[in-house]
Amino acid sequence: MLDKTPSAKRRIPLVIAAVAVVGLAGFAALYGLGLSRAPSGDPTCKPAVATAQKIAPLAHGEVAALTMASAPLKLPDLTFEDAEGKPKKLSDFRGKTLLVNLWATWCVPCRKEMPALDELQGKLSGPNFEVVAINIDTRDPEKPKTFLKEANLVRLSYFSDQKAKVFQDLKAIGRALGMPTSVLVDPQGCEIATIAGPAEWASEDALKLIRAATGKAAASL
Repeated sequence: MLDKTPSAKRRIPLVIAAVAVVGLAGFAALYGLGLSRAPSGDPTCKPAVATAQKIAPLAHGEVAALTMASAPLKLPDLTFEDAEGKPKKLSDFRGKTLLVNLWATWCVPCRKEMPALDELQGKLSGPNFEVVAINIDTRDPEKPKTFLKEANLVRLSYFSDQKAKVFQDLKAIGRALGMPTSVLVDPQGCEIATIAGPAEWASEDALKLIRAATGKAAASL
């Protein structure tokens, strides 16, 4: 018995060491190799990240709250309707840089932001850029239309999603934390930047940033 006890005691540290090695190996596999093999995102979205890095110095003043894309992210192909009730998809706008905005009449900051979005659409819309403002009122479909008409916001095209699925789709990828939400999207449908909350989109700060994002003006970086 006296011979077995020291032997048993000697084996205990070996067992503990073996368990520790296995545990560390598992940890490394999960957090080391796992991270190194994590998908880097859609490769078609790498140019959007490059654009984000290029225009980042312009995200100040009235657009200082913009968060620039740091990894390739392709947005879901959001589905909604136009003013005539015809189905639309985000992919219908491929080839244009977009400012996708979610708004609702019950959202006070949204209502305050709409005139600036309407002005932005009037100043920069064309073959290379468009504001896609999607209303997510779920009850009275005429209320948002009446709001836009009474406010004389006629330059924005009317888009809506009465099921508010667009919000849930963006929320699922961490890009809709509240209202309003706006995402600057490149011509391939990739995130350039996101903002939670309103912004003065008709300001000179916003115009310079969006012009730089569309490549229509040289940014002084």
